[in-house]
Amino acid sequence: MGITMITRNILNSQQGVATLIALIMVGMLILIGLAAISMTDDEVSIAGNELQEMRAFYAAEAGLERAGAAMQAEYDSTGMPPTVLPSGTDSLNNAEVVYTTTDDGPATQRELTVGTLAGLHAQVKSFSLTSIAINGVDQAKVEMSQSFETALVPIFQFAVFYGQDLEIDPGPNMSLIGRVHSNGNMYLNPASNLTMDSYVTASGKILVGAKGSDPLKSGNILIKDPSGNYVTMKQGGNTYDNDHPDWYDSSVSMWGGRVQDEAHGQGELNVPLSGSDDPHKLIERATGNPDSYEHKATLKIVDGIVLQKQGDGTWQDVTANMVADGVITYTSDEFYDAREGEWIDCTELDVEAMYDNGYAPLNGVMYFSDDISGGSEFPALRLLNGDELDDGLTVACENPLYTMGNFNSVNKKPAAFLSDAYTVMSASWDDSKSTLSKWNRYAQSTTVNASYITGGVETGPGVESGGFHNLPRFLEVWSGRTFSWKGSSVHIWYSEQATAPWRPEGGGYYSAPTRNWQYDTDLDNPNSLPPETPCVRVFQRTGWKQEYVSYE
Repeated sequence: MGITMITRNILNSQQGVATLIALIMVGMLILIGLAAISMTDDEVSIAGNELQEMRAFYAAEAGLERAGAAMQAEYDSTGMPPTVLPSGTDSLNNAEVVYTTTDDGPATQRELTVGTLAGLHAQVKSFSLTSIAINGVDQAKVEMSQSFETALVPIFQFAVFYGQDLEIDPGPNMSLIGRVHSNGNMYLNPASNLTMDSYVTASGKILVGAKGSDPLKSGNILIKDPSGNYVTMKQGGNTYDNDHPDWYDSSVSMWGGRVQDEAHGQGELNVPLSGSDDPHKLIERATGNPDSYEHKATLKIVDGIVLQKQGDGTWQDVTANMVADGVITYTSDEFYDAREGEWIDCTELDVEAMYDNGYAPLNGVMYFSDDISGGSEFPALRLLNGDELDDGLTVACENPLYTMGNFNSVNKKPAAFLSDAYTVMSASWDDSKSTLSKWNRYAQSTTVNASYITGGVETGPGVESGGFHNLPRFLEVWSGRTFSWKGSSVHIWYSEQATAPWRPEGGGYYSAPTRNWQYDTDLDNPNSLPPETPCVRVFQRTGWKQEYVSYE
């Protein structure tokens, strides 16, 4: 009996403990459940806040994009920094957006620091954009800011610049020191080694091969990476160009951003024009043409009349004086251009006599135009005795331009040609032999130190441009002779007067020289540019940040 009672008490005691434990467990589960519900509510609230903040974020970003696009559109249409600064309010993504643009002050001459143009000197004007978005649901507020630059970059800071497709397909080794850019496709097809030591950019595609009918050549293409190593485009049986499926990632890995085309978002670089989108207008006459270099010139020869601007701003007709002093001469059908198949009606200008007799342009800019529709069949300008310049000189010529003998080879000065076409004649050139076989026209080695903007022909069915290395034209046998050139090579228009296509050496009018060509690094200094050097315009973003997120 006693044992039974003890056992019963123990069992009752154990049941009580179990009940207590069960109650405690239930309480804990209730607390955990309440905590979970609370956490879920918090997470839902946080997620909701993040959603509203995200909507405000995208709305603020859209405000920046809207203002930036308006600035870009005005810059593209006028070629000038925006004068009307975008600002306004809008309702985007269930949020109210206010965006404003601030002019950061006058343009300054400085070095660019971002993008593929980093390191070039330019006239830069900066703007700041601010966009504030407030979400209409919970008043989440996001503020963002972005900075933009409009820049005018002297075009002669590029070693090679093409406004159209660029073809580089030399036979011998070629080394390009300096930046290379094309506003179209870039075709690289060397027979030997082609090395490029700086940025290589194209708004179209960078391709290995020929634009025309030429087969793929076996030469190597080496481009310097940021560490100074030359990396080939041909590796392990693969050719890394725009046709390669891994082009974007491979190019970034191989050249660290120094090789960019349309796949990387590289855009066009254009010369700002106010009256037309045709760069050839730069060398055409001033009448009805606000972009003409005739407006810039202080010495101009138009249809045989020479006008010189005086120190008091007046113009003086100096035609008779310059003829009497032997500075200019005119001869109809003076020589035969075997490439064009034309007799040249030639105005010759003796550069040395121009300086010696006081006819040099005050600002270093000279303009020439002879109207081919006015009776002169194939007019052109030829520069003689130009081996030493007294000062910087830019010659803009609507017609084909020829230089004879060395030019700017002694005590080099900033110099440039802008012409419909450009042909190099050595000091051995003899007009009387111009109709004979090329074997009667042997050149002698020649040096030209001048940047040039000139035209060629477009490669197409049955037509070859000759490529970048044949942009300066030749009419003599240069075999074993050297053409030394230092400057910047620019092609932003097709020739409108000298339109005969390039023909290989078998075409019978020339044999190629040994080309000793260099980019003139003095052009990196803005003070060493030729007078009135044209610029290309750039509009780029230079910074972005999210200022803050808050709640009203």
